[in-house]
Amino acid sequence: MAERNRRTVRDLRRGNRARVLQRLYFDGPLSRHELGPATGLSSGSISNVVAELVAEGVLEEAGSVESDGGRPRTLLRVAPASGLLIGVDIGETRVRVELFDLSLTELARAERLLAQHGYDVDRIVAHVRDCVADVLREADADPGRLLGIGVGVPGLIERSAAAGGAVVHGQTIGWSGVPLERMLRDTVEIPPETPLFVDNGAKTLGQAEMWFGGGRGAATAAVALIGSGVGACVVHSATPDENARTSALEWGHTTVHVRGRRCRCGSQGCLEAYAGAEALRERWREAGGPPAADADDETALAALLAAAYPTGTEGEAGDPVALSLLGDTAEYLGAAVADLINLFRPERILLGGWAGLLLGPHLLPEVRRYATAYALHHAASRTTIELGRLGADAVTVGAATLPLSDFLTRGGARPPKV
Repeated sequence: MAERNRRTVRDLRRGNRARVLQRLYFDGPLSRHELGPATGLSSGSISNVVAELVAEGVLEEAGSVESDGGRPRTLLRVAPASGLLIGVDIGETRVRVELFDLSLTELARAERLLAQHGYDVDRIVAHVRDCVADVLREADADPGRLLGIGVGVPGLIERSAAAGGAVVHGQTIGWSGVPLERMLRDTVEIPPETPLFVDNGAKTLGQAEMWFGGGRGAATAAVALIGSGVGACVVHSATPDENARTSALEWGHTTVHVRGRRCRCGSQGCLEAYAGAEALRERWREAGGPPAADADDETALAALLAAAYPTGTEGEAGDPVALSLLGDTAEYLGAAVADLINLFRPERILLGGWAGLLLGPHLLPEVRRYATAYALHHAASRTTIELGRLGADAVTVGAATLPLSDFLTRGGARPPKV
């Protein structure tokens, strides 16, 4: 009974710290007076928690504001320098690693290009190891200050204690049951107590957009990741203290054309076989596109858009083959967005990923038009369709939110040394 009581008190204290820390992180700076109604805690609890977090260096003063006839009130914020976070994007064209402070200000970055559609696991793990070492060295950062490393990957993620943590099933990249978390833990040179999180890249993108980008303030959003392949996630709620639920969707492998093009997953007619950058490169080549159509996905997509829109704007006499291909792509995307609307009725839909952000400025009006035509009208009228706001690095930022979320949920407690 005594042990249970001690655990209850400890859990209550951690919960109070988490509430204060989360409110300051997402809504700060705030005064102690403002933290009361924001968290629902008593003034005494606020004073105790703030004193602890200031003493630990997690919170710091951020100026003051005038009060009603009394002394100025000191504002508090989460101290950016109180910890370090690393975000890793294992994408389909490159491995990108970024080091952030606690405010998610970038301190250093490193990346390694991948051979066209080459996803050798050992090579990618080595790239992550080298990039993590590079960013820590560039920022002259102490690995002991790391609050954790988050990793975004393509595919389905399972948790297996026997396999040492996260296992990746990435059918389109040839990964079947890859024990990625154990491999990274065995290879990347970080303190053994450093938390390591592996999750689907579309989910990390969605969390980043909900916290800091186009999804902020929405109750529910669907966020699409369009790169060489296509994925999506649906996010309910925005912050850790709101019991956020994020579900990765294999949206790219929903059928948009019965008995259509062969997808790299092995099926036919998938959205990814029409709207992913790899598929666009192949479709343009098959339609007689220029030699650039045989280049890597990023170069080929840029060339396709340049051919369709020579001056960068719509309504001009671009290459008719390129324009026709992109017009079809807008309809496929619009129909697939309509599926998201009908199935999940999100408040917002955001199109992101490096290819999505290249295509979006040109195709978004048509995507909206087709989505409205294919979706149920009542549901479509309550959904806005926009581009993501965090740029091509959003998966890396989202990956860093995995250890950040853990840190906030634990009330700023650091992992115990092993």
